[in-house]
Amino acid sequence: MSTRSEKITVLFLSKIAEPIQEYLLTNLNKYKNLKLLFPSDISNKSILSLVPDADVLIGWRPTRTMLKKAVKLKMFINPGAGVTHLIELFREVNQEREVKLINGHGNSYFVAQHAVALLLTFMNKTILHHQWMKQGKWRTGDKEATSIPLRFRKVGLLGYGAINKKIHKMLQGFKIEFSILRKHGDKQNEQLITPVNKFSQYQVNEFCKEIDILIIAVPLTSKTEDLIGKEQLDRLGKEGIIINVGRGKIINEKALYNALRDKTIAGAAIDVWYNYTPKEEKDGKKYPYNFPFHDLDNIILSPHRGYSPFSDLLRWGEVIENLSRISENSNNFINQVNLAEEY
Repeated sequence: MSTRSEKITVLFLSKIAEPIQEYLLTNLNKYKNLKLLFPSDISNKSILSLVPDADVLIGWRPTRTMLKKAVKLKMFINPGAGVTHLIELFREVNQEREVKLINGHGNSYFVAQHAVALLLTFMNKTILHHQWMKQGKWRTGDKEATSIPLRFRKVGLLGYGAINKKIHKMLQGFKIEFSILRKHGDKQNEQLITPVNKFSQYQVNEFCKEIDILIIAVPLTSKTEDLIGKEQLDRLGKEGIIINVGRGKIINEKALYNALRDKTIAGAAIDVWYNYTPKEEKDGKKYPYNFPFHDLDNIILSPHRGYSPFSDLLRWGEVIENLSRISENSNNFINQVNLAEEY
């Protein structure tokens, strides 16, 4: 990394709202060797003219050409969670020179909040009763759609990173029995906020048998794709409920659809999907999946918006911290991606 006296040019590849620009500049003002560039013209031609001088790039989808021209590049920061689309690209880059890839977790609070909201909305049948009230049906109740108590349920947290740690904290007051499955359980140094049952990455079947609510918040990698399939859904059981705010392909799509259709599990609330460039149907509708989930009555559909609100300033805290560290010539960064492990 650079010495403190060297100028470090930080280039943003997307348009950044003025309040966010001001927030970043104010919080990084004391680091005089940092030069932040917020280009008003973010056309490919304009960006390609700027990247050769950049030490740090911040954005979501860099091209190979951008990275090739960024000859001084030391670090790429993805300010939103999820780097599946960047792994192969940065493996290629790192065969020739070292460029650190950072995966942002600034949205983890909002994703956790969204996951809990999806769970409670499903448990209390809120959407059904809302629709009935809009139709003028007053005081429908248990006969039409009874709420499901959360108290004494067995919640399984698949993954225990920034999101599920916050979900764990948000749900701790519901008298829930928690189980955690994480890849590196042996690295759990901080004290857990409640007692938990611990499972290793090789105990997925045992984990699913133990729980009845599965909350998924792990990255998509070659090892987590289709991690949850028919066998695991069968083990979850007829009272099983799934909340997925990780990535769609962690659950096998066909197995999920069949389990919901056949009532093998009780239901699901899903914020992440399988096809993010769906073809438009004749009536103009677009569905980000390959099976008719919208025809089912035991699923809540959410359009990958757990990150909202994007305008929140505090979500940029990790970016500010990592830029301050590179300014001070540190080699210790928050959420640096291990390219071999894919997250």
